[in-house]
Amino acid sequence: MKKIFLLCFLCVCVATSFAQKETFDLTTYTAPKAWKKLPAENAIQFTKEDTAKGTYCLITLYKSVPGTANAKENFDLAWSSLVKEMVTVSAAAEMQTPATENGWEAQSGYAPFESDGDKGIVVLVTSSGFDKMVNIVILTNTDVYEKEITAFLESVSLKKPTAAKQLNSNAKKLEKPVGQPVTVLNSFAFTTSNFDDGWNSTVQEDWVQVTKGNIKVLIHYPNKNADAYNSVLLDGLKKAWDILIAPKYSSATNMEFKSSGSWEPIEFAEAVMVEKATGKTVHVVFFKKNFSSGSGKYIEFITPDKKTFEQEFGTYENASANFGSGSGWDKMAKMVNYNKFAVAASDLIGIWTNDFSGAIQYVNAYTGFDAGMATHASVENFQIGPGNVYKWDLGV
Repeated sequence: MKKIFLLCFLCVCVATSFAQKETFDLTTYTAPKAWKKLPAENAIQFTKEDTAKGTYCLITLYKSVPGTANAKENFDLAWSSLVKEMVTVSAAAEMQTPATENGWEAQSGYAPFESDGDKGIVVLVTSSGFDKMVNIVILTNTDVYEKEITAFLESVSLKKPTAAKQLNSNAKKLEKPVGQPVTVLNSFAFTTSNFDDGWNSTVQEDWVQVTKGNIKVLIHYPNKNADAYNSVLLDGLKKAWDILIAPKYSSATNMEFKSSGSWEPIEFAEAVMVEKATGKTVHVVFFKKNFSSGSGKYIEFITPDKKTFEQEFGTYENASANFGSGSGWDKMAKMVNYNKFAVAASDLIGIWTNDFSGAIQYVNAYTGFDAGMATHASVENFQIGPGNVYKWDLGV
């Protein structure tokens, strides 16, 4: 088994001696013949398996993402963000000698993994250059695909990013300018959704960005400090504003903080603000509906002016007046539903759990007195591995 991976590391992903037939982002490669190809926005996956023998191999080529000037740091980040999200490795990555060509440095490492008794090897090749990194992940439980893996890696070559897309090459680490979110490095195949009603969602580092025309809506991810409970609703809103909103803007005028108390409290703030990143004056609304389930999220609405916002979502006064009717705040609150993305088979790899419980209270039909209670609690686990292999168990 080890032989195949040592051969792979000799060629890493900077060789240029083989035919170049296809291009994905910064990578040119020759696709393995007779392998299943699964293209996605941020990655291309090639798979081959023998169901009779239970053998398989998956090669995933990822789109370039921002990286640091340190190739080993990039490898470690990718190992944590990609490999460990796919499989459970039983040891640290065994590193191979780095290779450098055309301004790219390739760091390679591998480790054994086990999934439901199926043992295999995971290989990561991270090529770093021009403040970018390109990753290739290989998962296999056999050495029968050695020649095909080697041929693929030998066919891979990388080009320089265009000047407009390069980051500062003197930077010691990746910095994200205020107000300029970057796409998260993760193993998910789809990070954009285009909805039939014209809204488009994109995964960003600190939020999901939803846009339509000149309207931008940010669905903020949970934030420990901003989401901390405060018995005074307006004080909690102001604190969340200072954490999630204020750092992105240079000034604010006509600022108002409002709240509507009920069994599902509403937090609402708005101001005319100047974006640090663009210098543009915009109207910003900060909103949260604290659903009874506790699933409320802070949402930031950015429009050219207040009129544009009110034409799309209505006024605060009308929303408050119609709160009890089921309308009012609903259009704003329902923006959280745009945090939805397609799921690929590769996204399911990992451990998924679910727990649930129930109780029944018995009452005597004649006396009305308590007649006892029955309870139930269960924990469900799915462990999904490569090659369409999964393990399921239910604990009660």
